[in-house]
Amino acid sequence: MKKILLLLLLAITFSSCEKDDICTEETTPRLVLEFYDISNPSNLKNVVNLKVKAVGVTDDLGTYNGVSKVKLPLKIDGTTTKYSLVLNSTSSTFYNEDFLQFDYATHNVYVSRACGYKTTFTLNSPNGVTKTDAATPDGFWIQQINVQTTNIETENETHIKIYF
Repeated sequence: MKKILLLLLLAITFSSCEKDDICTEETTPRLVLEFYDISNPSNLKNVVNLKVKAVGVTDDLGTYNGVSKVKLPLKIDGTTTKYSLVLNSTSSTFYNEDFLQFDYATHNVYVSRACGYKTTFTLNSPNGVTKTDAATPDGFWIQQINVQTTNIETENETHIKIYF
């Protein structure tokens, strides 16, 4: 009798699980920047020792070398995120720092019971991206910024093109 009761209890326990109990859905997307050659705007251009750091945060996001695409997280508990982007960061004489500030609205979207909610973003129009130079001006290495989409809902597309 105890074995039958145990088997019945196990059957009830495992039958209550649903296939969506494991979160395989997309979560909060990062902002996708893609870099292009200013002299030939249709060509992608790889960055050289690009150090990315969120302003007000002690740890940097890393140094990117030989890539033309970077994904940056936006703050979900605010409406502004500012990044320092230092090109040629390993050089003591040729490095150049520019700042990009992203201003946006956040939206919480229900994904599923297992995943809960994700946050999507909408860049403000027309000034969702602001470029500034370092405290000691060294000239902009970022020459032009083109916003491809103001809605940041997925990482499967380029949100902003940067020309340098």
